[in-house]
Parts: sequence; C-alpha cells; structure tokens
Amino acid sequence: MARVCYVCGKGPGSGNSVSHANNKTRRRWLPNLQTVKIVNEQGERVRVRVCTSCISAGKVKKAPAVAAEA
Repeated sequence: MARVCYVCGKGPGSGNSVSHANNKTRRRWLPNLQTVKIVNEQGERVRVRVCTSCISAGKVKKAPAVAAEA
C-alpha cells in the first residue's frame, strides 16, 4: 500500500482547495513518509515507509548500518 505509514497507518487526507474567488477543487494532504530500514520482530532488516512523527517519537528501531565488505 503506497502512501500509508507502516507503524500508525496514517494515510492521505482529503478536502478542498479554496481560491480567493471561493472556487473549490478537491485536493489531498499526503503524510510525510520516509523510507527507513528497520529490524522487524523476526530480526530481519526490512525497508518500510514510516511517517516522520513515528520516527521522531521513537516508535521504530532503525537497523544498524552494515559495514561494506572489501
């Protein structure tokens, strides 16, 4: 599912754009999603889309960086 937070399920909101002449057209407010690598329950590294409010609240544990092999 695109544009949905992996942790909290936050998705797009909808409403109207209202012009100065009071014309109304439909619009969407998209959540601020970032792609992060996390460690899931099984201990695997998974790439997921998480909103920035969940990242700053510490609701996800980022996966440690893997050293590049030479």
